[in-house]
Amino acid sequence: MGHEAKPNLSRASPSFRLRNPSLNTLRLRRIFDVFDSNGDGVITPRELSRALHQLGLEADPSELDSTVRSHIRPGKPGLEFEDFVSLHRSLGDSLFGAESGSESESESESDMKEAFKVFDEDGDGFISAVELQMVLGKLGLQEGKEMDSVRQMICSVDRDRDGRVDFGEFKEMMQRVSVPSA
Repeated sequence: MGHEAKPNLSRASPSFRLRNPSLNTLRLRRIFDVFDSNGDGVITPRELSRALHQLGLEADPSELDSTVRSHIRPGKPGLEFEDFVSLHRSLGDSLFGAESGSESESESESDMKEAFKVFDEDGDGFISAVELQMVLGKLGLQEGKEMDSVRQMICSVDRDRDGRVDFGEFKEMMQRVSVPSA
């Protein structure tokens, strides 16, 4: 039997892993939600295999199954979000190398744009209170349940007072945020 050409995962886009930990968590949450095809909060090896296939990333089924199962906690049917983060960290370190502490200005700008897209779900160039509430809710944060809190968050960075956050306002806010390293 001939071997199918497999994508070279070591040449994956460096933007797969964002350098800001809080932005990376948001992006991973979105990826997790996409891979969790039935929305039960768990990614089974079958769901992950199907998602990778749809992305054009064929993986050896037994290797994928073994790798995924090594991150599933005993008694669970699949990866919960924390397990998915652990799997990503494990694969990320082996595929992309350890994250370096230095980043260029263009890398930082690129990360900011990627993060902004996570929040700007309708792609209109602005983050509305509804969009912010949806993302916070997906992250399981209490603020996502309280629209008043979400509106206050928007107002705290909304310099032009139009009730929504544009990329410049988002970028300024993110540059003020300091997240302890995990």
